[in-house]
Amino acid sequence: MAASERRAFAHKINRTVAAEVRKQVSRERSGSPHSSRRSSSSLGVPLTEVIEPLDFEDVLLSRPPEVEPGPLRDMIEFPADDLELLKQPRECRTTESGVPEDGKLDAQVRAAVEMYSEDWVIVRRRYQHLSTAYSPITTETQRERQKGLTCQVFEQDTPGDERTGPEDVDDSQHCSGSPEDTPRSSGASGVFSLRNLAADSLLPTLLERAAPEDVDRRNEALRRQHRAPALLTLYPAPDEDEAVERCSHPEPPREHFGQRILVKCLSLKFEIEIEPIFGTLALYDVREKKKISENFYFDLNSDSVKGLLRAHGTHPAISTLARSAIFSVTYPSPDIFLVVKLEKVLQQGDISECCEPYMVMKEADTVKNKEKLEKLRLAAEQFCTRLGRYRMPFAWTAVHLANIVSSVGPQDRDSDSEGERRPTWAERRRRGPQDRSYSGDDACSFSSFRPATLTVTNFFKQEAERLSDEDLFKFLADMRRPSSLLRRLRPVTAQLKIDISPAPENLHFCLSPELLHVKPYPDPRGRPTKEILEFPAREVYAPHTCYRNLLFVYPHSLNFSSRQGSVRNLAVRIQYMAGEDQSQALPVIFGKSSCSEFTREAFTPVVYHNKSPEFYEEFKLRLPACVTENHHLFFTFYHVSCQPRPGTALETPVGFTWIPLLQHGRLRTGPFCLPVSVDQPPPSYSVLTPDVALPGMRWVDGHKGVFSVELTAVSSVHPQDPHLDKFFTLVHVLEEGIFPFRLKETVLSEGTMEQELRASLAALRLASPEPLVAFSHHVLDKLVRLVVRPPVICGQMVNLGRGAFEAMAHVASLVHRNLEAVQDSRGHCPLLAAYVHYAFRLPGGDLGLPGEVPPATVQAATLARGSGRPASLYLARSKSISSSNPDLAVVPGSVDDEVSRILASKLLHEELALQWVVSGSAVRELVLQHAWFFFQLMVKSMELHLLLGQRLDTPRKLRFPGRFLDDIAALVASVGLEVITRVHKDMELAERLNASLAFFLSDLLSIADRGYIFSLVRAHYKQVATRLQSAPNPAALLTLRMDFTRILCSHEHYVTLNLPCCPLSPPASPSPSVSSTTSQSSTFSSQAPDPKVISMFELSGPFRQQHFLSGLLLTELALALDPEAEGASLLHKKAITAVHNLLCSHDVDSRYTDATVKAKVAELYLPLLSLARDTLPRLHGFAEGSGQRSRLASMLDSDTEGEGDIGGTINPSVAMAIAGGPLAPGSRTSISQGPSTAARSGCPLSAESSRTLLVCVLWVLKNAEPALLQRWAADLALPQLGRLLDLLYLCLAAFEYKGKKAFERINSLTFKKSLDMKARLEEAILGTIGARQEMVRRSRERSPFGNQENVRWRKSVTHWRQTSDRVDKTKDEVEHEALVDGNLATEASLVVLDMLEIIVQTVMLSEARESILGAVLKVVLYSLGSAQSALFLQHGLATQRALVSKFPELLFEEDTELCADLCLRLLRHCGSRISTIRTHASASLYLLMRQNFEIGHNFARVKMLVTMSLSSLVGTTQNFSEEHLRRSLKTILTYAEEDLGLRDSTFAEQVQDLMFNLHMILTDTVKMKEHQEDPEMLMDLMYRIARGYQGSPDLRLTWLQNMASKHAELGNHAEAAQCMVHAAALVAEYLALLEDSRHLPVGCVSFQNVSSNVLEESAISDDILSPDEEGFCSGKNFTDLGLVGLLEQAAAYFTMGGLYEAVNEVYKNLIPILEAHRDYKKLAAVHGKLQEAFTKIMHQSSGWERVFGTYFRVGFYGARFGDLDEQEFVYKEPSITKLAEISHRLEEFYTERFGDDVVEIIKDSNPVDKLKLDPQKAYIQITYVEPHFDTYELKDRVTYFDRNYGLRAFLFCTPFTPDGRAHGELAEQHKRKTLLSTEHAFPYIKTRIRVCHREETVLTPVEVAIEDMQKKTRELAFATEQDPPDAKMLQMVLQGSVGPTVNQGPLEVAQVFLSEIPEDPKLFRHHNKLRLCFKDFCKKCEDALRKNKALIGPDQKEYHRELERHYSRLREALQPLLTQRLPQLLAPSSTSLRNSINRSSFRKTDL
Repeated sequence: MAASERRAFAHKINRTVAAEVRKQVSRERSGSPHSSRRSSSSLGVPLTEVIEPLDFEDVLLSRPPEVEPGPLRDMIEFPADDLELLKQPRECRTTESGVPEDGKLDAQVRAAVEMYSEDWVIVRRRYQHLSTAYSPITTETQRERQKGLTCQVFEQDTPGDERTGPEDVDDSQHCSGSPEDTPRSSGASGVFSLRNLAADSLLPTLLERAAPEDVDRRNEALRRQHRAPALLTLYPAPDEDEAVERCSHPEPPREHFGQRILVKCLSLKFEIEIEPIFGTLALYDVREKKKISENFYFDLNSDSVKGLLRAHGTHPAISTLARSAIFSVTYPSPDIFLVVKLEKVLQQGDISECCEPYMVMKEADTVKNKEKLEKLRLAAEQFCTRLGRYRMPFAWTAVHLANIVSSVGPQDRDSDSEGERRPTWAERRRRGPQDRSYSGDDACSFSSFRPATLTVTNFFKQEAERLSDEDLFKFLADMRRPSSLLRRLRPVTAQLKIDISPAPENLHFCLSPELLHVKPYPDPRGRPTKEILEFPAREVYAPHTCYRNLLFVYPHSLNFSSRQGSVRNLAVRIQYMAGEDQSQALPVIFGKSSCSEFTREAFTPVVYHNKSPEFYEEFKLRLPACVTENHHLFFTFYHVSCQPRPGTALETPVGFTWIPLLQHGRLRTGPFCLPVSVDQPPPSYSVLTPDVALPGMRWVDGHKGVFSVELTAVSSVHPQDPHLDKFFTLVHVLEEGIFPFRLKETVLSEGTMEQELRASLAALRLASPEPLVAFSHHVLDKLVRLVVRPPVICGQMVNLGRGAFEAMAHVASLVHRNLEAVQDSRGHCPLLAAYVHYAFRLPGGDLGLPGEVPPATVQAATLARGSGRPASLYLARSKSISSSNPDLAVVPGSVDDEVSRILASKLLHEELALQWVVSGSAVRELVLQHAWFFFQLMVKSMELHLLLGQRLDTPRKLRFPGRFLDDIAALVASVGLEVITRVHKDMELAERLNASLAFFLSDLLSIADRGYIFSLVRAHYKQVATRLQSAPNPAALLTLRMDFTRILCSHEHYVTLNLPCCPLSPPASPSPSVSSTTSQSSTFSSQAPDPKVISMFELSGPFRQQHFLSGLLLTELALALDPEAEGASLLHKKAITAVHNLLCSHDVDSRYTDATVKAKVAELYLPLLSLARDTLPRLHGFAEGSGQRSRLASMLDSDTEGEGDIGGTINPSVAMAIAGGPLAPGSRTSISQGPSTAARSGCPLSAESSRTLLVCVLWVLKNAEPALLQRWAADLALPQLGRLLDLLYLCLAAFEYKGKKAFERINSLTFKKSLDMKARLEEAILGTIGARQEMVRRSRERSPFGNQENVRWRKSVTHWRQTSDRVDKTKDEVEHEALVDGNLATEASLVVLDMLEIIVQTVMLSEARESILGAVLKVVLYSLGSAQSALFLQHGLATQRALVSKFPELLFEEDTELCADLCLRLLRHCGSRISTIRTHASASLYLLMRQNFEIGHNFARVKMLVTMSLSSLVGTTQNFSEEHLRRSLKTILTYAEEDLGLRDSTFAEQVQDLMFNLHMILTDTVKMKEHQEDPEMLMDLMYRIARGYQGSPDLRLTWLQNMASKHAELGNHAEAAQCMVHAAALVAEYLALLEDSRHLPVGCVSFQNVSSNVLEESAISDDILSPDEEGFCSGKNFTDLGLVGLLEQAAAYFTMGGLYEAVNEVYKNLIPILEAHRDYKKLAAVHGKLQEAFTKIMHQSSGWERVFGTYFRVGFYGARFGDLDEQEFVYKEPSITKLAEISHRLEEFYTERFGDDVVEIIKDSNPVDKLKLDPQKAYIQITYVEPHFDTYELKDRVTYFDRNYGLRAFLFCTPFTPDGRAHGELAEQHKRKTLLSTEHAFPYIKTRIRVCHREETVLTPVEVAIEDMQKKTRELAFATEQDPPDAKMLQMVLQGSVGPTVNQGPLEVAQVFLSEIPEDPKLFRHHNKLRLCFKDFCKKCEDALRKNKALIGPDQKEYHRELERHYSRLREALQPLLTQRLPQLLAPSSTSLRNSINRSSFRKTDL
């Protein structure tokens, strides 16, 4: 069935049927590369179905690890120590634990204390770090592993070469020599110098005749040395975006901190120092209107000032002497202020009075104010003594933090050059919970800025009426405005110095907010820094991890305005009372500065004479661990009398109030507005609130609330959320069992307990998020406990499983929702992940066995409470297996015993699975959203169950009960179904669920029955497959399935899970597989192929069954690579990256370093080889169109009959193999086969994916067992083997080394999109490109990476993306990249070489070996031609020698091209700068000659080819090192002399002749080297060399092509085209000699119309050349096809040069050939090009649009020019070249060559007198010349093109006067006209042509006048006749003609020459002619005036009249002169026809 029919047919049927059809078709056509897709398997299971896996545990039982030898033993089973249980001590920041020690703790505090002091319980999989999930392969790890690589030596990296392409690997050193002028020198000197050279070292074993097997063995041993152990370490790391399996262990839960800043208070200094001043610091957020830190109190007073307070001071605790504080800011914003408040000791007078001295007095006036100061000091001392315990507000200021952070800038702004880099995966995961919330406009980081020291000088005095926080926020908002009101106030001047800096990591001497010592605290006596507690501006979601129990009290205001009596200076005292007696005040109030650490009472500052003061005070209290009903805060209000009056107490209590701290067991916090009692409260007041009006008590303001106060608790014990409080309370009541219990207003009995508990569980979802997250560990622990330990109420066990499960779902959901910002890439909340990993444990106190004896009072009635499943289910199941220990079969006793055993201690994982399976839709939805959490909980529970129950030794099949496994199966099925159904509705959820499920199954593989888990995987795949058939967008589902597979395969024991060591079982069904049918036509093995081997290399049934995971992965890859797959480019990348990632992990895995083990691992990937081979047509074409590359298929036809793939995917090399051997070059039936349309069916792979797939293939080839590969190769059919070779070829191309230069150039794109013209021409010259590749290349160029349908993937077309995001790489980075790339290229090439050797050994005995060996040799040749390291070339050349010695007929019988190719490669390497390469290359070349000689006693063919190759090399390679090549020639000579075997033959003599001949060619090239910079001289030399090869057509052709490519490089397209025309003419001559074909040109005569120069090529005649002689004209250019190629190139060059008329002439010769070959496709293209050419001619008819060239005569004078001396040339320069430009160019070039002051340019164009020149100097004369045509010629040269093509004559004029000046009077002005004729017509094959003939003509003055007048007349005529008319130009010409003031104008000319009749009758004719000219001139002036009159407007009429007046005057003046009569004219003398300006009357000089 033809491809097109098949495809059309496929459209009409559905997919499953299509698969069947394909299966049928593939059976019929065994050669199809895709025959093994979707259908191949011995069991007949298509790839779209998952095969039933083997029962893993049974297989292991049948093959215990002991049977395997040595290193393989460890691969068979998981290690015994795979799981381990770790107890990790919880990290404690402080040296003391801070947990209360008191014995009497209530249940809640006890639970908290336990939780904060428990160790973490971690289950560790010991080998998990080897998985790619936990040890990803990243660019960094790759870089680490690449250390210590050996540097490979590459030709192109050796210094000193200016390289343009990968082929130019030669050196540019100059070689001294004395070149001769002729193309062939006498030879003697050459021979002499070659004899004297030193040879390179010889290969010792080269001349020995060893057995081929020994040679192969020796070569292989050498190849094995110095190899890179891990191939993939050299390849860029896999794409991180695809790493779905990537995960890491969460960070352990830690205390939350924001960004921390350290503030140090250095000094505080006022103008006057008279009293102590106390400071407070705190942070305020203006936008949130919130105080965001507690207060920090500091005291910077001097000791003398502090002494004033001696009377009140106790010994200050060291913690109160802190002067530096660390503030934490979670939400940095530009609105944060650091507010400094100052207070002083209370004194008489309001704040303004007390501030006055500070504002008025200056330090400078101390002497003047001495008395006043003394007075003030005295008063201060009195106040300190009396009122020292009270404070009053004094002043405040604020520092805007954003200013400091931004003005100082980031700490190291310059140091991080890659500031913009993407955070690494680990960084993204580690971000704190609040990291993302402040990005955006207010992003303002406090974590990195330069430390700053501030001096704050302006303080504002506090205002008594505006002390509250509201007022402060108004002030702060105002401060930010430019016209701040505060600025107008008079400041209190002072100097506060503070340091602000980012807080360092581990600061010494730190105290926590509870005053605990933070580690490290080296010395308890050091002055501490305090950590200040943060009150975050918004919610912070972080769990509590340490014990904290603080209470902050904020008195706001007091209103005593209605209180009678003297109550003005009010102070509030606060006490924390444990009872009602004053002695029960607890010392829990934190001290401020310079006082004791804790106090029993504290006072607010006093506002003088204010009855309703506002307060800004903050009291910090440490809550006792056990707060009871009696604990309360007690406030006493005092009036303080500031002035000592007799009989007046210092403080008078004027009111009392209190707040009880517990209410219904809950801590009371929040704002209160309390009534104040005038009297002392009565006994037992503390259990009531002041709101209760007690009898007999007096209240201020009639029991109204007059005191406003707020309490805030920061506690990790009290949740402060009603729902959480209730839940904890109920749980603790149950644990304590204390009934009845009072809960708020209700009293709980045991009967109502269950109902309340259920309600409380349901209400947990209503808890507010912040406390819920903070107490999440507590809540989850309690819920787990309720599930595992059902509570006993009234003697009955209550099953709360469902309620607890639902509550867990809600808690998980709430935590997730609030922490959405910090979820990792997989949607996991780090907080919950950390809970599972660290905190979760099975309840039961110690980590002992999880079963405790249940209470005996359990009754059977409880069974009715079971939720979800009927009770009978539990009973029935439990009879067989106990739930707590499945190993014990249970013999049930009484029902009670059984029930108690079942229910007393359930297993969490069983319960979770059950509840999940039976859950209702709402809960299930929640659980699905966060399935990963429940999966992880189940897995950890299972692991703990196994570890704690010592069940790890139990066989896996018995570890878990059957009912649990059923639940798991149901669960996997339901979650899998959810993934499938949601993929189109909610892709993100589907992705998360898919990954969670995969991780869950992966985890189960470590603990459960693996065979069972595999069956679950299979079931899931089946589900997906079913859905795929109807899915609207299968790509999405396939992507998910691929991710699923990738995660499963990331298991750390992936290799073991694939059963690597069991031999593949033979097929179960007798029907042979499709693949084995294919290979029964195997070419190389006489016996039938081994089905076992085949099934190992195909995705066969046995393979997929045994290697289950590997089979899944490769099946995914196969399906993604299927040409008909949907969404292909995305899937290609995913599937290939997954394989690459795994192979990378094997490479770095220490378990698989042993070679035998690695080979076993490689067996898991063998089908990759077949897969890649079949995908070959769609891989990126690395080998196409890049330099001198010989494709395998370059000479093969793909239309031969045979068992080829009719669909067109077959590669031409296979076709060759099928055809049974190479075709003779002349026997082509068709000239060009375009690539067949279906060749690229399906979506092509991108360059990156192709390269990655190829590197994976190489990995398999490198690590697989060679013997196995050999058996496989032996079983392959010819087409498949051909494709395999193509694959190897592509591998070489894909990993070719690019060179350091390239790395410096590459910034973003690595693979060249297209190549410059030169490289393409080199291909043509070297004959490696056929029309077919040309087509493919062009189609490729349109889209360099195929058409990616999914744009997203195009972002990283190349593999270098990762390393080259930053353009400016350092030199070291570039060096490193080049080093790695060099090693990769070397290793890849060596792997290919190894495989080629295996193939050669396989096919040695086969019949069809020639065809395959030819293809092998092509791959070897390609490898030798690409850029390779010295190491590889040694081995590559050794392999080539072995091949040629084993199969000489390959090269010498038929196929010249292989031999030509080989010669070229070897010669290039002979010229290498690296001696080892030269040594091996010369050895190879010598053996090649010897081989050729031994076959036919001469080696004419090799001689010819080597000579041609050398010419080609020399011509195209600029920096070719002839010095090194000479050494190689000498080495070859040495071999010939030392070769004893051929001593008696003429061989040595022939070698010597050849070497000397080559030496001659080299000598010519030395000269070319010297003129490298002089393009004209260089082309002359090349021209001369080509002339020298007139008798050797092959070589002449080579040199013509060299010249063409050189011209193209210089941009001379016309000349390049001429070279190709000459080449074509040469070939045409040869073909005409050979056969008389009517369609071929008749030799070079046919090309005369293209170029008159082409007749040179007819020099070949029969006597010179016998076309049959071996080696002559045998190149592929000497065929019809070659001629077509040359003509096409000529046409292409003509088009580029704009010579479209010539294109037509070329095609006239080409079209008959194409017609004869019936090549209509080419004909269509040719006619298309002709149409383009003719269209362009029409559009550019005037000629100005294409300027062909400018011509200059250049003469060289001076001995320094050597053979150029006194030579004249015409140079053709690019269009519009100015004289100055060429003059500058030549002067600069020769100055550089000869030195300064040597070159002189002769400025005029007069004849040069050699005698007058300085012999030491070099003179150049340059003159602009114009093409000249005789009058008769102009008739034919009509168009602009005609007048610029085929030019031989050029003219220039020189004015002169008899006395030597250039210009003079009219009567003496002469002119010299010089006519130059060149040897050849322009354009020619070079851009300068020698002048061969020169004629000079001198014009007399009258003749000069005639010419001038004729010119003027022509100008007038042109201006008049112009269409459209141009008035301006017309007037200009008229003005110049008739204007009266024109110097040497017409009138003057007439007066000089016409006033008198000449005496000499010979001049009569000129006189007459001049008169006629004037008549004509007058006529034209008249016409012009008439025309002007018609054109002008009214404004120019006057001007026109003026012109007419001038004209009439001119005419009048001329009238008499024109009317004179002359004597009779002389008869005209006959003129020469050749030259119309050559007259007999003239003096003529002939050169």
